[in-house]
Amino acid sequence: MNQAVLSDTDLSLTSPAQGKMAELLGQVEETIQGVRVFATPGGCSGVSFGMTFTDQLNDDDRVREIDGVRVIVDQGTLEYIRGVEIDFVDGGDGDARFVFNNLQPVSGGGCGTCGSQGGCS
Repeated sequence: MNQAVLSDTDLSLTSPAQGKMAELLGQVEETIQGVRVFATPGGCSGVSFGMTFTDQLNDDDRVREIDGVRVIVDQGTLEYIRGVEIDFVDGGDGDARFVFNNLQPVSGGGCGTCGSQGGCS
C-alpha cells in the first residue's frame, strides 16, 4: 500500500517533538505503524488536535516520516492540520505536553466569544 506523502508545509515537527515521539515509539509494540494525528472540529475553540499510536494504515492516509518517526494523517484531518507545527514542551513538575501551533494566518471576524448569549462586549 502506497500512502501519499505529507510535506513540511502540511505538517512540521520541532526537534523536541520529534525526539519525544521517537522515544515513545521505542516503548510500544513493533506492530505500531506510527503516530496518528487527528482533528476534531467544533466547539468554542474551533478545531482540537490529538494524537494516538496506530497499527493501521488506510488507503486515504498521508504519511510523513522524519528520522524514523512516522506521522500519519487521514484525508479528513488534512484540511485542518495543514500548516500546523507540533512541538513538545516540558515545563517541569509533570507539565509536559505536545502543543499544536497553527502557523497559518487565521481569518475571521467577531470578538472570539462563545456561548449561547452571542454578541461582543
